Amino acid sequence: MKKIVLLLAIACTTLVISCRETETKTVIKEVEKEAEETEGALERAAKKVDKEVNEEIDEQIEKIGDDN
Repeated sequence: MKKIVLLLAIACTTLVISCRETETKTVIKEVEKEAEETEGALERAAKKVDKEVNEEIDEQIEKIGDDN
C-alpha cells in the first residue's frame, strides 16, 4: 500500500511539474516607413499600363505624321 501511495505521489508531482506554464518573451521592433504610399496596388499598375499605352499611341502618331 505504501508503494502505491508513493507511486501516486510521484506521478502527481511529475504531472504538476510538467504542466506548469513556461515564460514567454515578446519582442516588439519599431520600424519607420520609408515612403508613405497613398495609392493602392491597382492604381500603381494602372499608371504603368497608361504609360505604356501612351508611348504606343505616341509612336503611332509619329508614324502617321511621317507619311504626310
